[in-house]
Amino acid sequence: MKITTEDFHTGGEPFRIVTGGVPEILGNTILERREYATHNLGVDRVRQLLCHEPRGHADMYGCFVIPPNDEGADFGVLFWHKDGYSTACGHGTIALGEWAVRTGRVQAGADGETDVTIDVPSGRVTARVRRVAGKTVDVTFRNVSSYVVAQNIEIETSLGRVFVDVSYGGAMYVSLDAALVGLKVDADHYSQLIAIGREIKWLLNDAPVAQHKSDPRLSGVYGTIIYEDLGKTATGIHQRNVTIFADGEVDRSPCGSGTSARIALLNAEGKLVEGDVLTHDSIVNSRFLGRIVGTASADGYDAVIPEVSGNAYPTGEHTFIFEEDDEVGLGFVFR
Repeated sequence: MKITTEDFHTGGEPFRIVTGGVPEILGNTILERREYATHNLGVDRVRQLLCHEPRGHADMYGCFVIPPNDEGADFGVLFWHKDGYSTACGHGTIALGEWAVRTGRVQAGADGETDVTIDVPSGRVTARVRRVAGKTVDVTFRNVSSYVVAQNIEIETSLGRVFVDVSYGGAMYVSLDAALVGLKVDADHYSQLIAIGREIKWLLNDAPVAQHKSDPRLSGVYGTIIYEDLGKTATGIHQRNVTIFADGEVDRSPCGSGTSARIALLNAEGKLVEGDVLTHDSIVNSRFLGRIVGTASADGYDAVIPEVSGNAYPTGEHTFIFEEDDEVGLGFVFR
């Protein structure tokens, strides 16, 4: 088996785009293809091969490029990580916008803005690539409508009783103020952040508050966003976060869909309105800028339409090889 990929990072978070070697992924819609990939051993072994050591690692992230739902999008994607297939991925959408323009899949001029329209499991999103003299300045993705599900949910954790919020930004996220559990969002607290993030995810994953109202395939807590306030800038609020997603994976970027979920919460709290900018830093000090560009109604909730800006950079092109007699098989992970 030979698999080809083009790899990027967005804010330090890897994103591996598979360009060849994947069996056909059947289905009429993105969500149907996601279900097919989840249960088809031929497809899913490619995900495992690329995420597991020695070809990947426990925090690897990537996607399969597939046909869109209709001609209104340039292409579709299935996002994946070591534990399966996610419903949304903001850092990946930013990387895909840069990849599509850089490779000529979507034609773009040397100057100006180009929209790359992508069908993802949570809906249709747009990556707007802004270029000057043939070089990308930034990529802004407009996400699906995002909203608050519930606030001030009381839960008992190994670090004590805390209050958390649940919001949706293409996936369900729980938000926790790091100060409530005596932590800082930094490398020194890395293992503790993973532990509490993982714990909270599984405490609420099957709870009614984490169930998507209109499509059960979008249900369950995708990640725990642990954040700290850094004051204000001239244009709005400034925060740092780390998102612990899947089963203990750590997002090195500020998390794009998680930023959307945070935007919805900050708006509900009266801390972020249209015209403001959320300066959102990550555990490795990379940065996204988030803003509200409109309002909507979604799944019975009052929602906002968020945009998140960042940058993606290529890290390499690869041909991965797997031989059936490989003594470690499709590989291994330790978390």
